[in-house]
Amino acid sequence: MFSSSVADAPLIREPLHAPVAHLIRGGVVEGIHYGSVVVLGADGTVDFQLGDIEAAFYPRSALKPVQAVAMVRAGLPLDGELLSLTAASHSGEERHLAGTRRILELAGLTEDHLRNVTDMPFDPVVRDTWVREGRPPSRLAQNCSGKHAAMLYTCVLNDWPLEGYLEAGHPLQQAIAEIVEDLTGQRIAAVTVDGCGAPLFSVSLHGLARAAARITTAAAGTPEARVADAMRSHAEMASGTGRDVAALMAAVPGLLAKDGFEGVEVAALPDGRAVAVKIADGASRARVPVAAAALARAGVDPALLTEFQGEALLGGGRPVGCVRPVRSLEPVVSSTCA
Repeated sequence: MFSSSVADAPLIREPLHAPVAHLIRGGVVEGIHYGSVVVLGADGTVDFQLGDIEAAFYPRSALKPVQAVAMVRAGLPLDGELLSLTAASHSGEERHLAGTRRILELAGLTEDHLRNVTDMPFDPVVRDTWVREGRPPSRLAQNCSGKHAAMLYTCVLNDWPLEGYLEAGHPLQQAIAEIVEDLTGQRIAAVTVDGCGAPLFSVSLHGLARAAARITTAAAGTPEARVADAMRSHAEMASGTGRDVAALMAAVPGLLAKDGFEGVEVAALPDGRAVAVKIADGASRARVPVAAAALARAGVDPALLTEFQGEALLGGGRPVGCVRPVRSLEPVVSSTCA
């Protein structure tokens, strides 16, 4: 079973990544994606590892479910779509903007209180529509706005100052850091600033997988279970229409999954089996098939994962290869480009 003790922080070092995926073109390895992968069994033991799962790294948005748990523990009363949005890297669709406004309204605040960066919507189709309509970048459209609105709401509920809510020393961020250490089971190695402006905590890939497992195995009604239930029931609110992470949760019953910039993905099943992936060069084209292969390693039926085998490599407009996980990760290769 999982231990509740907190270990020392992971070492800050150059990660010893290993090959995790090959680019196969015409039967020849054209390129190699390096990275690290960990697969945990239901009892929390490491069933498989590749690369460096213990070095300090930044989980980026894959840590958002943990941040959401921290806010619920601090009194955030959201559930359903709005709680899923709290853990979102959303696409900037109108439902995401409306949900963020609703969280702010519940807090008695407005968009002007947000301190995340301004941006255009993440989804390229939505973004192109904004450009055609002449709509400017906004804090509301930025993919982390739901998290920031929930952070402000948590501050209001606890009588914490709104000013400086993104500072690492603010009571909100200290409360989040405490839960990061609790759920990952290790001290934070370093703190920097994420792309949205919020503090970003460095843990290990192993710790990230452990946190996801603790969220999915928590008792019903706990903050962890509420976050997991919300994200699984409203997967596109935590991401967007057509996003691969939402499709993965729809394909695998009970799965909780979250992606992050720079090639990070974490996923966990209700029994505690969990995987975490870091692609060294940040490529999503490797993240998706490697995460799927890791889930197959964890015991997920490969038939549920066929649409996540990776994008085709094109030649003359037709498929001539693919991105394939290395054989040590996926011993039984079903790809036509093997």
